[in-house]
Amino acid sequence: MAPSAALAPVAFRSAFSTPLASNPTRNRINIEGTFCLPCSARKRASYRSFRVYSLFGGKKDKDENGDEAPSKAGIFGNMQNLYETVKKAQMVVQVEAVRVQKELAATEIDGYCEGELIKVTLSGNQQPIRVEITEAAMELGAEKLSELVNDAYKDAHQRSVQAMKERMSDLAQSLGMPAGLGDGLK
Repeated sequence: MAPSAALAPVAFRSAFSTPLASNPTRNRINIEGTFCLPCSARKRASYRSFRVYSLFGGKKDKDENGDEAPSKAGIFGNMQNLYETVKKAQMVVQVEAVRVQKELAATEIDGYCEGELIKVTLSGNQQPIRVEITEAAMELGAEKLSELVNDAYKDAHQRSVQAMKERMSDLAQSLGMPAGLGDGLK
């Protein structure tokens, strides 16, 4: 089949050009993949070729000097970009996690026993800071005093864990992670 006279000339035209539709004035693609415009389109626009860039970096990018350089868009370039993005995200998470841990270490959380006879203070990362025992608690005896200290410590620990969960949840949301991600921590 011979090429139609209505097509714009191309650099190399194969004898195997085939129409895309039965209409002879429709666009045609020759065997090398060059896109040919009909004559009516040629009047409006200059010759354009249809290029398909390969997955492995067939397209050339411009460097700082305006010279052509191999594309970073190939499969290995995309993996490198993904690696760099993940690495940057990890660094941001690490910096923010360290900041939150410092805030928690500086935070003091109090827990009380029933009747507030004993006060136990823990840091935000569950380190004991101090225990304050009232005179009234001392008069209850060793067995009852031990029970009250244990209750106050449990209350302080529960409040400290809750504060840590809230801070970590806020951190996750500020980094764009889904809400409730840290709910599995117990």
